[in-house]
Amino acid sequence: MTSKKFAGGVVGALALSIALISGGAVGTAGASAPNGVAPTGVDTWIVPQTQQSGDYWTAERMRAAIPGDALVADKAAAAAAKGVQSRPTTSGSAVTVPSQAATVPGPVDTVTPNATTPNATQESTVSHIGKVFFTLSGSDYVCSGNAVSSANQSTVATAGHCVNEGPGSFASRWIFVPAYENGSAPYGQWTASKLTTPSQWGTDGNISYATGFATVASLNGATLSSTVGATGVSFNQSRGLIYNAFGYPAAAPFDGATLQSCSGTATDDPYGQSESQGLPCDMTGGSSGGPWFIGTGSAGSQNSINSFGYNNVPNTMFGPYWGSVIQSAYDSASA
Repeated sequence: MTSKKFAGGVVGALALSIALISGGAVGTAGASAPNGVAPTGVDTWIVPQTQQSGDYWTAERMRAAIPGDALVADKAAAAAAKGVQSRPTTSGSAVTVPSQAATVPGPVDTVTPNATTPNATQESTVSHIGKVFFTLSGSDYVCSGNAVSSANQSTVATAGHCVNEGPGSFASRWIFVPAYENGSAPYGQWTASKLTTPSQWGTDGNISYATGFATVASLNGATLSSTVGATGVSFNQSRGLIYNAFGYPAAAPFDGATLQSCSGTATDDPYGQSESQGLPCDMTGGSSGGPWFIGTGSAGSQNSINSFGYNNVPNTMFGPYWGSVIQSAYDSASA
């Protein structure tokens, strides 16, 4: 079989082959069944102390962590092989949770709204957006994530394959490094104590629902939201909105050292993979889990994440529609 480049990785040249943008891998950490109390349709993993990060994530290990898009390409390709699917009707009432401001003094975020373009633009760091690092199957991987408003003030949104192999095991040594840049961690490393994903991903492996949430432990006596702030989240919104997407692409031509963003209007998935939408963007592996904000800039409400791409749909990032299913996972993680 010949191979084909996409998003910095090599995957099989199937007609509809997909490479997920980053982060998932088959692993043994965690368990295939939830070990926490969660509502029906939500998979939760309470991370044992022995599987938390400790002092594992050095600057060198962070730089060496690899995007795991090729490791989960078979799941995405299998979904695409089903062909064009009918699009389900959006259900549920529109919900928006307001943002939370940081109470610990820190740098001021400076993000200039982007014009519509598929070409990623380098940004200055944003306090609540960062990199995600985790271990699956003995290897270290990297994704992106964002602190979101929550009752526990300790919730990070990311891609489903950045917390769980989908279906199967949960990640270990999971950390969030807000405002990462060139190896620096100005707000420290935030260790996950709980990982959550919709059962449609954690049990069924459906990429249309591949969103994950991490509940992180306090650091130096402060919560995540009080330290870096947290953006609002929205569910059951209209389709085809204008978004600004952020992430840390690590596959060529990027190196994962700096925050990047794209902006544009979401369009329907050409193969109708349930409710996913596409956004003009050329970010590569490592950006998976980065937030989609409604509007232009980083001050809007989060309404999706970077997730996957089709080999034959260039310069387009796809993300799951955040409806009632993903809202249930968020409710469980943020309580």
